[in-house]
Amino acid sequence: QVQLKESGGGLVQAGGSLRLSCAASERTNTVYTMAWFRQVPGKEREFLTVISRTGATTYYADSVKGRFTISRDSAENTVYLQMNSLNPEDTALYYCAASDRLTVAVRLTLESDYTYWGQGTQVTVSS
Repeated sequence: QVQLKESGGGLVQAGGSLRLSCAASERTNTVYTMAWFRQVPGKEREFLTVISRTGATTYYADSVKGRFTISRDSAENTVYLQMNSLNPEDTALYYCAASDRLTVAVRLTLESDYTYWGQGTQVTVSS
């Protein structure tokens, strides 16, 4: 089974940017739909964005649309999350996830749609 490892989190001031990476242990291009979620203590995991198996289709939650961009590098088996215009409400533990479901990517927005998860990387945005 694929293993995922996030990196790139850290502390940033409001208005700043970060790029998160999710490295997979095996090929993900054309095999897995990939997504990013985040979670704050006491709340459910929140869907942020998803990218299709080929990278041709992306979909974003309203909370991050226009600020975050998901992409995938097939050669590196890595998925990225570019985060701009960060605000304190973006503070959370960010997770990447992989799904092998044969469903169009835009429908895969639930935590239960994903089988494989990374351990998360913390993003903290100061005001």
